[in-house]
Amino acid sequence: MRVIATAIFFATNLLGFALFAWPLILPADVLILSNLSDATWLAAALAALAVVMIAAQISARLLDSKSVAIVAILVALIAALRLMGAGAVGLEPMWFLLILAARAFGSQLGYAIALLSMLVSALFTGGVGPWLPFQIFAAGWIAIGAALVPRSLSNKFEVLALALYGAVAAFLFGLLMDLQLWPWLLGTDTQLSFQPGGSVAENLSRFITFHFATALAWDLPRALLTFTLILLTGRAVLNSLNRAKQRLGWQSTPLRASERATEQMGA
Repeated sequence: MRVIATAIFFATNLLGFALFAWPLILPADVLILSNLSDATWLAAALAALAVVMIAAQISARLLDSKSVAIVAILVALIAALRLMGAGAVGLEPMWFLLILAARAFGSQLGYAIALLSMLVSALFTGGVGPWLPFQIFAAGWIAIGAALVPRSLSNKFEVLALALYGAVAAFLFGLLMDLQLWPWLLGTDTQLSFQPGGSVAENLSRFITFHFATALAWDLPRALLTFTLILLTGRAVLNSLNRAKQRLGWQSTPLRASERATEQMGA
């Protein structure tokens, strides 16, 4: 079952790459997620895949019922934090907790938490639209990146590294959101418009110019807020999450924990 979770993890990421990159690599007559129905079905499918990933880890004895409860709490908290930033220019406090959760629980579980959090928050705010699958993938990739920050750092430098990563990730989220929006926003008759049939270099140049001309007002507040929240709360939140993992025997020695429980029951 762990193999199934890993296969789903890589397959969904390949799909996400194709969705974001299609204006640059696919023929001009190919339209991806051009209407609400397509986006809604894809978002639902991604949520189902995230649940399957978690279920596969339960079957592989990497998670138990208490661990799933913690995942559910994190999903609810991240979704609630996203609601707090709804409508504010780039002020999205959800990212600090998503990054710290992914750091504590690893890339695959962090990815699943990100997918479910974005979907839950969108359902509560009515934010289901063609943009939602792109937001889900971008959040998942940010979670993966947090898990990949080197673990050999001391406690002090780990938090600083995560805070810096959070700032970079905030800019990355803005860039990815602009990439999915750009082909539809400007039409085809401006100097910054997507050019169907144009070369990759030409369209990439137009997109980069468009992004930096429009995004800083949103990306900079998001980056500053994420950096500050991780720097101030990162050590305490990570310690709490790591203590929860240790008490549950989470992932590091799942089979041994199960064997200990069996021995205790027998005694």
